[in-house]
Amino acid sequence: MNSAPQKTHSNLEATNNALLSFSGVGFDYENATILENVSLTVDRGEFVALVGPSGCGKSTILNLISGVLEARSGSITANGQSNLADRLGNVSYMQQKDLLLPWRSVAENSRLGLELRGVSNSESSAAVEKLAESFGIADVLDSMPWQLSGGMRQRVALLRAVLPDNPVLLLDEPFGALDAITRSSLQQWLLNVLDTSNKAVVLVTHDVEEAILLADRVLVMSSNPGHISAEVKINLDASRNDATISTSSEFIDLKRHILDLLGNHEVTQ
Repeated sequence: MNSAPQKTHSNLEATNNALLSFSGVGFDYENATILENVSLTVDRGEFVALVGPSGCGKSTILNLISGVLEARSGSITANGQSNLADRLGNVSYMQQKDLLLPWRSVAENSRLGLELRGVSNSESSAAVEKLAESFGIADVLDSMPWQLSGGMRQRVALLRAVLPDNPVLLLDEPFGALDAITRSSLQQWLLNVLDTSNKAVVLVTHDVEEAILLADRVLVMSSNPGHISAEVKINLDASRNDATISTSSEFIDLKRHILDLLGNHEVTQ
């Protein structure tokens, strides 16, 4: 690249193909305005990353989409459903902590979301076994969470989130607690797992490189109150499965541009 990518706002407003619409949303906490007039959409098969300084409201957006929190203003729609009860049946949420139940095996943890929907044990177990190999956990289905590495636990947590096949998938720093080598390996693995997915995926991360590697668009947030200040489309020429992509001039220019938008020249880990 000879010049920095330009800011664009073409996908911030609702599109006909949007699985997730977050329009004019405001949220207050203890008399402080956390978010104000935040709008974004995510289309079917699209991966969007949110980056920004700590406290700008990135995780709050995911908590509002998932129904953990309730917005003061604006509207939230997932797969055409705006009513909270109906919306929740269309959203899966994976947080930084795997939150695996220690008394349940890997297979039992993986099928939990299906069980909560009333799916029988035999049917949910068959669904787990069908996907276990592609998630790299086929050999540990009978293991307990304490027997697994951090990376394996995250694979189980992601399978649990993906199995209900909800159209919207929320990821809050899913690899943030892992070491650099494990995190890099799981980023590549996640790309492969979601490669043919028609889900709308929203990732919150402090890692700008992770955002560029995984996302189709990066939304940059600012604080006081939290709002989306810029949008950067990620159009990399090289394959994202190329291990050297993060050292390419194109990737480095994108990283520099996003860091400039953040007003910071160091990635916050």
